[in-house]
Amino acid sequence: QVQLVESGGGLVQAGDSLRLSCAASGRTFSNDAMGWARQAPGKEREFLAAQGWTDDSAYYAKSVKGRFTISRDYAKNTVYLQMNSLKPEDTAVYYCVADRLVARTPKGYAYWGQGTQVTVSS
Repeated sequence: QVQLVESGGGLVQAGDSLRLSCAASGRTFSNDAMGWARQAPGKEREFLAAQGWTDDSAYYAKSVKGRFTISRDYAKNTVYLQMNSLKPEDTAVYYCVADRLVARTPKGYAYWGQGTQVTVSS
């Protein structure tokens, strides 16, 4: 059974940083895409970032490009999201996602974690 388990969420102030982690089990994703999406209250799920099987294959949503950085530890089957300069509008449940190929829409991912809450206060 494939599981994606996120960690690292929490309550921070505007301008702070957080690092999310996601560990996959049940299947290796070293040759596949892993990434992140989020869902704010009352809004649709939003693609944030994803990275394929090479270090130079990262893609970002315009809303987070320049502030968020995705990285992977292929040996550990883990993906990270470094979030800097956080804003109150970044408040959401953050999900780890995975699938064979990078997609710039949440609908492109078959595997989802349970989510971790990130709350940014002003």
